[in-house]
Amino acid sequence: MQYRTISNGSTSFEVSTLCLGTMFFGTRTDTATSLAILDRFADAGGTFVDTANNYSVWVGGHGRDSEDVLGEWIRRRGGLGDVRLATKLGAAKKDPALPLQTVEPTNFQGLSAEVVAREARLSLQHLGIDHLDVLYGHVDDRETPIAETVAAFGQLQREGLVGIAGISNVALWRLVEAREEALRQGVDPYGVVQQGYSYVYPSPAAGRTNDVSVELLDYVDSLAAGAGAGAGAGAGAGAGAGAGAGAGAGAGAGAAAGVDSRPPLTVTAYSPLHQGAFTRDDKPLWAPMRHASNRERVRVLHDVAAEIGAPPNQVALAWLLGGPVPVIPVVGISSVAQLEEALAAADLVLDPEVRTRLDGADLVLDAELRAGLELA
Repeated sequence: MQYRTISNGSTSFEVSTLCLGTMFFGTRTDTATSLAILDRFADAGGTFVDTANNYSVWVGGHGRDSEDVLGEWIRRRGGLGDVRLATKLGAAKKDPALPLQTVEPTNFQGLSAEVVAREARLSLQHLGIDHLDVLYGHVDDRETPIAETVAAFGQLQREGLVGIAGISNVALWRLVEAREEALRQGVDPYGVVQQGYSYVYPSPAAGRTNDVSVELLDYVDSLAAGAGAGAGAGAGAGAGAGAGAGAGAGAGAGAAAGVDSRPPLTVTAYSPLHQGAFTRDDKPLWAPMRHASNRERVRVLHDVAAEIGAPPNQVALAWLLGGPVPVIPVVGISSVAQLEEALAAADLVLDPEVRTRLDGADLVLDAELRAGLELA
C-alpha cells in the first residue's frame, strides 16, 4: 500500500492512496461481508474509508445503513486506529415522503447551516465517534448562500468535530468561490473535492459539471506548485500509515493564527471502475460515457492489460493513481475477492510508454477524422 498526505493548510494527515467505498454496506452487501471487507482492507494497510448519510436510500435502505455498519466495525475493533473516515451530508431526503432524484426536483436536504450542523452530529452518533476526519458536502447547493455553508463547515472545524471539510459534485467555479469565501472568513477552506473520474470520460455534450476536468486538475496542480512539503496535491508515497496524525482533531482552529492563502486541495474520485463496466458485458457504461472515443480507450485498456499481465481494472486504477496530478480513487467493493484485485493496483506502476499509450488511445480516432475531412 502507498500513502499520501491530505491537507487544508492547517490540518494534515496521511491516508492510503486507495480509498474504500462502502456505498452498499448493510444493504446489497450484507453486514458480515462488509465487516470482512473492512477487516481485510485495514490488514492490508488501507487507511481511508468513504461513506455518506444517504447511500442506501437508492436501494431501499434508511440512508445511514453504511454508517451503521461502520459504527459496528469501529466498536468491534475498539476504535479507528490509523483509519481515516470520510462521510457526506446534504443529499439525504428533505421530504421523507418523496423520492431522491438526481434531476430537479432532487429532494436533497442541501447545505444550509442548520442541515450541516444537524447532519454532522447525526453521522457522529451513527458511527459512534466524536470526530470526523473528512466531512463532504455531498452536492452543491445553489439555493443556500456560499457564505452560510462555508461558515457552517468552518464552525464544525473550530469545534473539533471535523478535521478537513470537502465538497462533492461541484462546478469548478463554485469550488473556487467557496475556497475564496473561506479565506475571507478566516476559516479553513475545502481541502478535498470528490468528483466522478475514471479512465473514460463523458461526452462534452452531456454538460456534466460533477466530473474531474482538465481545468480542475490544472487548478490542483497550481496549488501544489505553490505549497510547501506535504501539500495535499503532492504524490507523497509514505512508508506507513499514521504519520501526521498530530495535526488531527481540532487543528482547524489554527485558522485563527492565519489561514494559508494558497491551501492545497486533494481530488478523490468516485466510480473509477464504473461498477464493473470495463470487464462485464452486463454492466454498460453510463449513457454520457458511450461514445466512440471511450470504446477505443476501453479496447486499448484491455490490450495493455493482456500485455502486462494485469486485470483491466487494476490498470485503470493504476492510471488514476500515477497521473501527473495524483487522484485518490474511491473503489466501491462488494466482496473480499474484488478488494484483493483493487489492492494490487496500489503497487502497480505503469511504464511511461504504457501510460502514453493509454493517454492517447482515442487520439487515433481524431487523426482518422482529420484525415477524412482533408480528403473530403
